[in-house]
Amino acid sequence: MDVKNILYFVFAGVILLSRPDQVAAAELVMFEQDMCEWCEVWHEEVGEVYAKTDESRTAPLRRIDIFETRPTDLKEVRRIQFTPTFVLMDEGREVGRILGYPGESFFWELLGQMLKKLPGESRRACLAPSVSPAQNQGEKTC
Repeated sequence: MDVKNILYFVFAGVILLSRPDQVAAAELVMFEQDMCEWCEVWHEEVGEVYAKTDESRTAPLRRIDIFETRPTDLKEVRRIQFTPTFVLMDEGREVGRILGYPGESFFWELLGQMLKKLPGESRRACLAPSVSPAQNQGEKTC
């Protein structure tokens, strides 16, 4: 392979990866605000471990302050009144939401139910059984 072909493939890859019209697969969007007591509780109980879970591999967390300008890709999310509100997004559409923080075990259960609504391709990180921090029973969580 010559340098010209290598540069072509690198350039094509950069273009494909930087396309703004491409929407990421699933993500969990947490709408929050400063001085939100339940947001702080969620961060202490769940937020510290979320990135290490299978749920996070399926739907990485994205935090949005409700008082800041909403990113363009989230303009279609209907009104957010309460914090925290967790919205599961997949390819630019809302799959489900959790209003407020109902406690650690309820959060994991509700999130698991929402993740089951994702198309098979979006759920591929959930194929292996996992143990959520709130459930020590070895159940599949998504």
